[in-house]
Amino acid sequence: MSYLQRIQACHHYERRDFLAFTIDNEIFGLTSPSFAAELLRWSDVFSQQDQQLLLNPNLTTFEQRSEAVAVVMAQLYQEGVISSWVDEPYAVAHAFGDTPKMTVERAAASYLGTRCCGIHINGLVQKQDGIYIWVAVRAKDKPFWSGKLDQIVAGGQGIGISLMENVIKESAEEADIPATLACKAQARGALHYCSQSHRGISIDTLFNYDLWLPEAFTPVNTDGEVDEFILMRLDEMAMLVDTTDQFKSNCNLVNIDLLIRSGVITEQHPDFKAITHLLYAPAISL
Repeated sequence: MSYLQRIQACHHYERRDFLAFTIDNEIFGLTSPSFAAELLRWSDVFSQQDQQLLLNPNLTTFEQRSEAVAVVMAQLYQEGVISSWVDEPYAVAHAFGDTPKMTVERAAASYLGTRCCGIHINGLVQKQDGIYIWVAVRAKDKPFWSGKLDQIVAGGQGIGISLMENVIKESAEEADIPATLACKAQARGALHYCSQSHRGISIDTLFNYDLWLPEAFTPVNTDGEVDEFILMRLDEMAMLVDTTDQFKSNCNLVNIDLLIRSGVITEQHPDFKAITHLLYAPAISL
């Protein structure tokens, strides 16, 4: 594969395969017909009209919507329709920072097809012979992407917490990075992608950070989600992204963005225009 193919792997979906999930006549997600059929068992919460899945308009408040949908998702998880559970509420909104219409369980978000956000941190080390990067090896017992390579810290953006608060929280949980160091992480923009899978569709925004770490610092996982950390040269990471599938797919987007900003991928690359056009594409319009 190649850098461009890594990006393309995160940008594939067929809009016609999904129903528009609407709240108060506004589209907030894309839901597969098969999952919609499960939701329609709760006729007091969901209904279908043409190519739209509608949330009951009699649910008029944030609390009413969130509670009603939570009951449905919990039951579908108990039945095995939803394959995992995180117990973390995600905001349902058009974009990060907008007033949410309700919340949905993180593990159910892709089934419902609502927008999700996360933070990804590049753990960088400047040495005499160049730039190095700490890479996490995901635990082999994780339900998704087990054993794949990841950023030193990455986590979903739950409701009710700021981006920097999440950076600090996830840094402590995943790599034992103290708050006094984590708060120095530098925001480097956001990447958007939309990817179809057996779970539905991931319509995601990744908020990316660079964190320069002392050469003497060694990360330690504290939440059991990482088997080990590896310190590698930036050009070694570039080779792995370009020629192997060792990284979790959306982590490749963050890696490629870093490689562009670091001057590893330049305008001389034959796919540079295509890479930057797709990597920095705006969020899809629902």
